[in-house]
Amino acid sequence: MADSYNVAIMGATGAVGSCILDILAERDFPIKSLKLLASSRSAGKKIMFKGEELTVEELTHDSFKGVEIVLSSAGAGRSAEFAPSAVKAGAVVIDNTSQFRMDEDVPLVVPEVNPADIKKHKGIIANPNCSTIQMMVALAPIHARAGIKRIIVSTYQAVSGAGATAIQELKDQLKAVGDDKPCTVEKFPYQIACNLIPHIDVFLDNGYTKEEMKMVHETRKILGDDSIKVNPTCVRVPVFGAHSEAITIETERKVTVAEAREWLSTAAGVVIVDDVANNQYPMPLMAEGKDDTFVGRIREDESSENGLSMWVVSDNLRKGAALNAVQIAEELIK
Repeated sequence: MADSYNVAIMGATGAVGSCILDILAERDFPIKSLKLLASSRSAGKKIMFKGEELTVEELTHDSFKGVEIVLSSAGAGRSAEFAPSAVKAGAVVIDNTSQFRMDEDVPLVVPEVNPADIKKHKGIIANPNCSTIQMMVALAPIHARAGIKRIIVSTYQAVSGAGATAIQELKDQLKAVGDDKPCTVEKFPYQIACNLIPHIDVFLDNGYTKEEMKMVHETRKILGDDSIKVNPTCVRVPVFGAHSEAITIETERKVTVAEAREWLSTAAGVVIVDDVANNQYPMPLMAEGKDDTFVGRIREDESSENGLSMWVVSDNLRKGAALNAVQIAEELIK
């Protein structure tokens, strides 16, 4: 293990790229040199990192000389184009886009769940979808002990999952609503302020969206079990940060609430907030800016003999994207 590493961030000026920078600093990741890469529009921009002013460089195929670790949040198309050049230059790419997640030769990793898969990489390691990550952190401890057969999940996804322009659109729309003025709609198919939109990404022939099917395929790959049935509904909600999920599972054997609490209380990255007598349960405002995945409303499913339900909340930019990528990098260098 080296003492420090030459690191590059692809998509350094985006919402996730900015969060990666913050987390690298917070966790004091051992950096020898840091290269910030983005499109030509952002080249030349100055960004502070740990008291040092860094200049954003234009992302090209020649950007990776001497780089050992690349953290990519540049979009699927850009990852497809530039990640192979990074690997060819000798770097390991930790990719936060959907581009490589289902490739057979690319590990799909949540460090609390399947860290051993990192060793299988051939130059690229994929970060799962944000909604999949927090669900896996909460469900893997139960699956390891009782075997999950089926998952029914409804997501309540913050606008930050759609980028900085989506955050600004919600802010502008909320102001317009407050001023009793018409809302400008650009980022989403409909007004998101004071509304819910059961539509994230494109619809597929089976009636599900691409976002929903990501949760199906990624869950099976991470847990290494293609027999798990997953039924997701993904909804965009007028919340700035942190995704919420209502999850019901069916297990091979009955799991009591006490067992679930015990297993989750010792699980890495999980915080239980579940005291309904005192109205204590996870909420987006509680999770925003935090690294943990918060679990509450744990209860037996009254409609299923081996069913268990819970409410799971996590910061989608941190654990759902940037933090998970940095944690993979930390595992990689061990």
